[in-house]
Amino acid sequence: MDLGLKGKVALVTGGGRDVGREVSLALAAEGAKVAVNYSRSADEAEAVVKEIEAAGGEARTYQCDVSDYPGVRAMVENIVKDMGSIDVLVNNAGFVIPRLFTETRPDDWKRQVDVGLYGVIHCCHAVAPHMIAQKSGRIVNVTGDSARVGEKFLSVTAASRGGVLSLTKSLAREFGSSGITVNCVAFGLVATDHTNQDWLKKNYDKIVRQYPLGRIGKADDIAPAITFIASESASWITGQILSINGGYAMVG
Repeated sequence: MDLGLKGKVALVTGGGRDVGREVSLALAAEGAKVAVNYSRSADEAEAVVKEIEAAGGEARTYQCDVSDYPGVRAMVENIVKDMGSIDVLVNNAGFVIPRLFTETRPDDWKRQVDVGLYGVIHCCHAVAPHMIAQKSGRIVNVTGDSARVGEKFLSVTAASRGGVLSLTKSLAREFGSSGITVNCVAFGLVATDHTNQDWLKKNYDKIVRQYPLGRIGKADDIAPAITFIASESASWITGQILSINGGYAMVG
């Protein structure tokens, strides 16, 4: 199935690892040119670019902490200069400190909100003028289902993600007349190479009982849905929250 992404330019924040890595590879496999953003993990981002190039695709790395608005603006301008446009924005970057709320401190709150909420605001604000000018664009915000149903140990993360849900709906209404769709993908527990394996092994049986499909997620469970929402095939979908969670939360 041709999703109409060939030649499009996609910016994936946090695109060098975990879910972001799979999204970068999936978009590239559909013919998109991928700007792989990273904050600290340069080696991982470069590895994704090399994998995309080895498969005949086009990609570049761009270093930026999404919590830094001037840095985001500069990154977006560089992508447009280097690659010609930004047609797709996937706001995947996040920062989580799993901890009981009473054990958290203001510094913990700030970093999670700065990346998880302000990072999304910064990137949307920076790419919007380009998408509005070209009268088209796809914005996909990535969050967790903690934003929809709440989650112990993730109170501040859930709060920042809840802001992203509201932002998604508001921007969908604001940008629709410019041919821009804005949607959100929320997912349950996804195991990656950076998951605390000792914690996961210790708690796996208890966790998996909460998932009707009998397993927790993998990064490549998420990427196909994001790729579809970013495509021309999803041109009449906007302001929506797609939950990919193995049945963990079923919210109408």
